[in-house]
Amino acid sequence: MTPQTFFEAWSAIAPALGDHLWQSTLFAAAAGLLTLALRKNHAGTRYLLWLIASVKFLIPFSWLVALGSRFSWRGTAWPVPVTYSVVEQISQPFTQPATPAIARMTIASAAMAHVLPAVVFAIWLCGSLAVLLTWLLRWGKVSTAIRSSVPLRDGREVEALRRQERIAGIRRSVELLLSRATLEPGIFGVSRPVLVWPEGISAHLDAPHLEAILAHELWHVRRRDNLAAALHMMVEAIFWFHPLVWWMGARLVDERERACDEQVLEFGSERHIYAESILKVCEFCVGSPLPCVAGVTGADLKKRMVHIMSEHVARKLDLRRKLLLTVAAALAIAVPIVTGAASATPARPQSQPDSAVAPSAAFDKASITPSVDLAQMPAYAGQKTHIVRMMFGQDGFFANGVTLRSVIEEAYGVQDNQIVGGPAWLNSATFDIQANIDNSDSAKSGFPPDRRKIQKMLRTLLAERAKLTLHTESRELPSYELVVAEGGPTLQASSPDDARALPDPAPGTGKSFFLRTVQVGSDGQPLRMLGMRMQMDQGQVVGMAAQGVSTADFASQLSRQIGAAVVDKTGLTGTYNFNLQWKHSDDETAGSTDNPSAENSGSSSSLLTAIQEQLGLKLEPHQGPTQVLVIDHIEKPAEN
Repeated sequence: MTPQTFFEAWSAIAPALGDHLWQSTLFAAAAGLLTLALRKNHAGTRYLLWLIASVKFLIPFSWLVALGSRFSWRGTAWPVPVTYSVVEQISQPFTQPATPAIARMTIASAAMAHVLPAVVFAIWLCGSLAVLLTWLLRWGKVSTAIRSSVPLRDGREVEALRRQERIAGIRRSVELLLSRATLEPGIFGVSRPVLVWPEGISAHLDAPHLEAILAHELWHVRRRDNLAAALHMMVEAIFWFHPLVWWMGARLVDERERACDEQVLEFGSERHIYAESILKVCEFCVGSPLPCVAGVTGADLKKRMVHIMSEHVARKLDLRRKLLLTVAAALAIAVPIVTGAASATPARPQSQPDSAVAPSAAFDKASITPSVDLAQMPAYAGQKTHIVRMMFGQDGFFANGVTLRSVIEEAYGVQDNQIVGGPAWLNSATFDIQANIDNSDSAKSGFPPDRRKIQKMLRTLLAERAKLTLHTESRELPSYELVVAEGGPTLQASSPDDARALPDPAPGTGKSFFLRTVQVGSDGQPLRMLGMRMQMDQGQVVGMAAQGVSTADFASQLSRQIGAAVVDKTGLTGTYNFNLQWKHSDDETAGSTDNPSAENSGSSSSLLTAIQEQLGLKLEPHQGPTQVLVIDHIEKPAEN
């Protein structure tokens, strides 16, 4: 895996992982509050709450959110409710839409940003392996004791064990193994558990003591405590870096042992005899080295002795506490499902009027056909991307070899990072679009109609032919502000009569395509003419020659190159001619830019550096809430 591939994978996984950890932490905190409310009730209930909080680390809420998205309300589109927005912001603070690398980092931090994910992954892997190795060594110690043990078929221990099995309601007999090791009595195994009994301990236990110890171990079997402990050990191995995980592990052991203590006392053992039996085991045996080998001496012995000898009896759950647990369980399941349903429900874009998708805003005639795969043509072989041609003309909208993602950007006036979701073909399958309108006034004047009207028609076309449904959300997105760099701009002012031919940005290299636009006023009369010639190299734009272009026009074009919004903050009101050249970041080499005055110093610069060195302008990163389009459904359009 290359560093770039690793970085892209990390960029996709890290926000979701951050959200999952945050949600699991909030869930565990809620479980902790419930255990406080139930501190005078049976320990088994508190143990179950901590176990659910532990397992939550293995189950992302995103699964329930995805389930909820299947039950979206497809009726009338409404704005996203405020409650849903608040829940989403609290539960998903790290989620950010994927954006191009150039929109997420500065040039100085790019190398570190690519290395950091690998370093973090290596640290996590080393920690996880260290935890697993520690447990493996302890497991080996227990396995050695088990292999040296011999089955015990008769004797007072076996008779007492069978008697306690009937009391505890265990139907399958538990095998008793006699071990020469000094490990405490403990349950080994999950599917077919066995009771390991240290040789010689029976001589120090009277019959009531023996019965009490065996009863404690059999309650571990009935409660399946070894399985629960193994699950939490898995959580600790994966999320070893989270302190809350280890703290919950200690709470699980405490409540597990206390729950077994309560069951033993409830079924007739005398308090002082039971306490003496535990102390005798502690005197002659060593505690279990693994949580998944349930013994009798776990947890804080001092607190256990106080609890055992206390005359206080744990209360059963009353109606009020049962209702509290029921509501908490319902909310834990319902909130992510409802969140998923709300996020999948089409919402009316706040910035677009209803007429934006009105049936009347439609082309008179439109055809959409799959375009030729340019990658199979010799002239374009080996290129990563290709020239995308879209034109707003006096007769409508025309495009060759465009993806529907590009058309959605044009129809809604958004940038690449403002579109979220959709199938993979949305970024790869290309189409030819010819959408005509009957506009005699426009034809007579020779100037194109209002671009906003064509955008509305494009939205209708996408809804009818591609079955596009979407909704808007507000998310924190990276953007840029175009400002004047220190030293002032070096742009060449253009004159209203300037109609010179646009040169290639770098003559003799690569391919170029020409864009010319007529700016039209509200009265339909021409205001000015601007043009740009874009230079292509290996399927990437690496140069721009402009004529009669304002800084606002330039910012709009930069938005397309970067894939993030660029806002003009220069304060410049004129129109300019310039020739900008840069090297694509994927191919950035060691070309020196230390001396800006050197000949062709910008030819090996990245786009951000070239703008500052060649035009005297600067792109400053900015982060803020931005409206994004979330695609709920889209289909490949049928031909014509």
